[in-house]
Amino acid sequence: MYSQGLIGSDTSSEETPEFLAAFQKRIDAEEKVEPNDPMPSGYRRTLVRQIGQHAHSEIVGMLPEGNWITRAPTLRRKAALLAKVQDEGGHGLYLYSAAETLGVTRKQMTEELLEGRAKYSSIFNYPTLSWADMGTIGWLVDGAAIMNQIPLCRCSFGPYARAMIRVCKEESFHQRQGYEIVMKLAQGTPAQREMAQDSLNRWWWPSIMMFGPHDSDSQHSDQNMEWKIKRFSNDELRQKFIDATVPQAEYLGLTLPDPDLKWNEDKGGYDHGKIDWDEFWAVVKGHGPMARDRIRDRRKAWEDGAWVREAALAHAEKRQARKVAAE
Repeated sequence: MYSQGLIGSDTSSEETPEFLAAFQKRIDAEEKVEPNDPMPSGYRRTLVRQIGQHAHSEIVGMLPEGNWITRAPTLRRKAALLAKVQDEGGHGLYLYSAAETLGVTRKQMTEELLEGRAKYSSIFNYPTLSWADMGTIGWLVDGAAIMNQIPLCRCSFGPYARAMIRVCKEESFHQRQGYEIVMKLAQGTPAQREMAQDSLNRWWWPSIMMFGPHDSDSQHSDQNMEWKIKRFSNDELRQKFIDATVPQAEYLGLTLPDPDLKWNEDKGGYDHGKIDWDEFWAVVKGHGPMARDRIRDRRKAWEDGAWVREAALAHAEKRQARKVAAE
């Protein structure tokens, strides 16, 4: 989940019980909440934080893949990867725009990220060591994201739900693109197959961690589901992802790095091994292998782009002035 299980959210609200009950009635009736509608303060804060984390993840996620565009093995692969990175930039734009309808500015959200007060998905704090990682990220990371994002198309907040419809269509392409890369490698030379297996070994557990903490350790998950910001719990989504991915790995002839992974006939799904939550929290808190590099590169891009933002603002003000003068 690109919003990392919404770590650090605060769902507390100060409104009266009557107001909260009336709002919940709207949610239960599956009415979409729009930006100018009255809403609990906790609902607004939760959305700003979740959409912001999601947007930051899309933008930071461009960095590890953009690093491989010039090193992709063929012109076709370069063009496809370039298109994917461009899509991710667009996803960030949709999401920042959705968050802005709640009264927060893109500048404010970006500054919170650069100052360490906002998070992005910890998955992007791992290094991309080989071309196979471009396939595995598409297959597993984007696959995990889709598992979470499809339910977000039914999120109770209208702008977020509408943005996710297009995002999910494009993420589906990314997932298929990644799987096709891994499949070609798995069917290739022994060295290519070894590259694919090595990549899977490194990315499997971080992908499983993407869904966030276990439900028992996710403090605000119940409230988020009651508000229908979320539709499924972290563990439900993680299980759905594992059940869908294991057959794909078997088809490729690759081995998932979990000796405890086995089919459970009673529950109709796979049991999996213990997740290393110490690693998860360390990476979330900024101690991942690439954490400093990601923030450094994001800060450089923000500072280097300052003149573009200033020029666009000046141009908009000039056009507005001309319009007023003409009237």
